[in-house]
Amino acid sequence: MSWFPGTMSCKSKVAPSVDFDHSCSDSVEYLTLNFGPFETVHRWRRLPPCDEFVGARRSKHTVVAYRDAIYVFGGDNGKNMLNDLLRFDVKDCSWCRAFTTGTPPAPRYHHSAVVYGSSMFVFGGYTGDIYSNSNLKNKNDLFEYKFATGQWAEWKVEGRLPVARSAHGATVYNDKLWIFAGYDGNARLNDMWTISLQDREQACWEEIEQSGEIPPSCCNFPVAVCRDKMFVFSGQSGAKITNNLFQFEFKGNMWTRIPTEHLLRGSPPPPQRRYGHTMVAFDRHLYVFGGAADNTLPNELHCYDVDSQTWEVIQPSLDSEDPLGNEMTSSQGFILMPSGRLFHAAAVIHDAMYIFGGTVDNNVRSGEMYRFQFSCYPKCTLHEDYGKLWENRQFCDVQFILGEREERVLGHIAIVTARCRWLRKKILQARERQKQRSKQEAGEESEEGAAGGQKEAPTATRPSGSQPMLEVSIREAEAQPFEVLMQFLYTDKIQYPRKGHVQDVLLIMDVYKLALSFKLSRLEQLCVQYIEASVDLQNVLSVCENASKLQLDQLKEHCLNFVVKETHFNQVIMTKEFEHLSTALIVEIVRRKQQPPPRVYSDQPVDIGTSLVQDMKAYLEGAGLEFCDITLLLDGHPRPAHQAILAARSSYFEAMFRSFMPEDGQVNISIGEMVPSKQAFESMLRYIYYGDVNMPPEDSLYLFAAPYYYGFSNNRLQAYCKQNLEMNVTVENVLQILEAADKTQALDMKKHCLHIIVHQFIKVSKLPNLRSLSQLLLLDIIESLAAHISDKQCAEMGADI
Repeated sequence: MSWFPGTMSCKSKVAPSVDFDHSCSDSVEYLTLNFGPFETVHRWRRLPPCDEFVGARRSKHTVVAYRDAIYVFGGDNGKNMLNDLLRFDVKDCSWCRAFTTGTPPAPRYHHSAVVYGSSMFVFGGYTGDIYSNSNLKNKNDLFEYKFATGQWAEWKVEGRLPVARSAHGATVYNDKLWIFAGYDGNARLNDMWTISLQDREQACWEEIEQSGEIPPSCCNFPVAVCRDKMFVFSGQSGAKITNNLFQFEFKGNMWTRIPTEHLLRGSPPPPQRRYGHTMVAFDRHLYVFGGAADNTLPNELHCYDVDSQTWEVIQPSLDSEDPLGNEMTSSQGFILMPSGRLFHAAAVIHDAMYIFGGTVDNNVRSGEMYRFQFSCYPKCTLHEDYGKLWENRQFCDVQFILGEREERVLGHIAIVTARCRWLRKKILQARERQKQRSKQEAGEESEEGAAGGQKEAPTATRPSGSQPMLEVSIREAEAQPFEVLMQFLYTDKIQYPRKGHVQDVLLIMDVYKLALSFKLSRLEQLCVQYIEASVDLQNVLSVCENASKLQLDQLKEHCLNFVVKETHFNQVIMTKEFEHLSTALIVEIVRRKQQPPPRVYSDQPVDIGTSLVQDMKAYLEGAGLEFCDITLLLDGHPRPAHQAILAARSSYFEAMFRSFMPEDGQVNISIGEMVPSKQAFESMLRYIYYGDVNMPPEDSLYLFAAPYYYGFSNNRLQAYCKQNLEMNVTVENVLQILEAADKTQALDMKKHCLHIIVHQFIKVSKLPNLRSLSQLLLLDIIESLAAHISDKQCAEMGADI
């Protein structure tokens, strides 16, 4: 296997070393693993609360993380503003007051705090005596706290300062503190300021000139930096409160509102609009917790994947821990989560988020500390892998001949027939025509041979990779929109070009026309969403005219409604484009303005079509059987499959089909020298075809080494195998796991299974699978039982005899 890096040698007989925790008590019926860079299970854990003698319960405070400690500053306890500094050691799980010298900031809440280097910086906030309602004001001061010495010092900055504010957002990027929005006592803001934290003597505030889709003025929102961008989600914007997510690119000072396509992506919607919540970044994800959402205090943890631009609600594991730190197992069916709250604070240390304080039900301040263990799964590369297959055009076996000009676009039968029934029918018709032509040519050759008195030579078996390219003619499609449609078939999305640019909008309209013809509901919705979002005062008439010409009634209706809006109408009719509009359209616009049609509300759900995952699942389960072009042999048993799909997802197969393709089109399947079970092999195919990671735990042992051997894009499958073993080895399946561990030579797992069997033997002995174990495994169980029985127990058994 030397032709691609990062794979196991063919001679390797065992999976990579796995360490197991054998310190479990006799009653434990599941396994905890400690290997690799991942702790893959989402877990909540309640940590010791802050003792009232150390510091008051509070909300509207800040927390920051420095090394292995959480620092809490300020806030209010319901009666007074605070300016104490508390320290929580995450290793010892202990609270104390942090050592301080110098003059701290005045008591305050709704300030911001960030860490830069070995210091914490506190900016702004609301100060005064809330108990007597006196001397209340916003601040724009900047304080530094040095963790090493405990020294507080105020930065006296010359020049122009940001307006005093509270409930703003703050972060550190590129050695600078960035301040955004907030409340100045009279109005909400959306300005941005920055100051360098490298040199106190030279520091000065600078207002940033923002561009793009700037968020509305807002307060009580969090910011987080991920992938070199700053993100803002929701917050209080008066009547404009939404659940929009905005990203800010530091390089060009450009804001973008991230569109929500959850229905089309098949993912959950974004969290409800809210304020007083927290958001932290970890890996490629943003995690949003708590806040006040439409008069409720939800406690779901929402996760946003920055790469795929999708939201999901995190389902924590059933083994989260109780207030005393005792583990709650899945058999107890208990999940401990923080209650809903707002004005709490959160920070990240290593691979965990810590949440402290906040206001809970009945306006009560909290002193609770919770830890959430992040689940660090490598991302699913299914869409990217198929996208690369499309871009590289390797292993293409179909050529589409398009339009009057007969332009040619290459593709893969397996992907196209899995995603589009209309094109599938065209491909089947082309195959039948090709078959008839081959028969006809063979007949003519046979006649010529007979006439010449020559014996017909036997036809050689063609290698699968050298089959003639299938040609499919589609007169109703032009190359450019067809290529966009093909990109969608491979990736479930289209690369949106320059937003609002007329030519790009017209291109997507042509794609939409094809989507309607080919009955691709999902692509229809994507196109409509893009076009409607891109219609503006400059292009609306061009889009409307084109929609009328292509008979795209839904888009035409959208354009007409856009034109006759009060804020748009006068500007549109004064343009030169309006003068050149067809008479019929001008009449329609005037009539629409004079007498708008009644709004029609439909309760019918939108048909969003099937996703890439759903289509590839159906394809593997039988819908793609007639298009199989390779045979996988598992211990001599054939399993038909599709070259293009295997090559897209595995560099092992990609290299084989490119350089070492067997002439008979058959490939023996193993993982190193170990042949997986039939069940495990099917689990691996599900992962290859549509990214599925659900499998029985015994399959995880067989497949643990598969990412290395088959050269998958990352070790996502391995991370899920680890979680599967960690959470799901129980008395009920321990015998199957024992067999898999024995076959894969995972000796530590085998030892752990025997440990469970011995300690739970009364339950295990009643399992029907015990009788089907091999003689050698039964002997291993007997030996383990014998080693477990003490001398005293032996003496007692002898006395009974």
